[in-house]
Amino acid sequence: MPTVGLFNIEGKKVGDVTLNESVFNVEVNKAVLHQVVVAQLANKRQGTQSAKTRAEVRGGGIKPWRQKGTGRARQGSIRSPQWAGGGIVFAPKPREYRVSLPKSMRRVAMKSALTVKVLENEMIVLESLDLDAPKTKTIVTMLKAFDVKKALIVTAESNANVYKSGRNVEGIQVIPVNNINVYDLLKYDNLIITKDAVSKLEEVYA
Repeated sequence: MPTVGLFNIEGKKVGDVTLNESVFNVEVNKAVLHQVVVAQLANKRQGTQSAKTRAEVRGGGIKPWRQKGTGRARQGSIRSPQWAGGGIVFAPKPREYRVSLPKSMRRVAMKSALTVKVLENEMIVLESLDLDAPKTKTIVTMLKAFDVKKALIVTAESNANVYKSGRNVEGIQVIPVNNINVYDLLKYDNLIITKDAVSKLEEVYA
């Protein structure tokens, strides 16, 4: 069973936490991690990019000059792609980029990402993270105590005070555990997660 330290918000160790082996100590599947990250980024795309082809650009109905005798290259329309203001070759059109992956694959990727954080000592478990009011200084002080600059902070429930305290800190993202995803886990150098959030992850993925 993997074990990590349990810390308070001041950065002092107050105990240890034994993690579920089936969630935080699995064989890391890099191929599945890659597929899930690519799919997640693809699903973020709006797919609204659009440009006009030569058939859609306004104007260009008449041949700009006669075919022969001018000494210039033959031209059929001032809306051909080589003309300024002309159509776009292979113009992009609105499309759907969404990629669907099996639930089993997403689960494997999540477990692999969590295992990576444990194996590389990039996971910090907090006893609790309760703030009476939004205060950025509290989050900054906590990060300095752990010597962390780029981190994903995960709470058990949606916490407005913690979110507002961390949203203005560069390199920090605060999310509730039900919004945790593979891309963010791999993007940030460290995972700072509350003990309650760990329990919820184990309930879902064990």
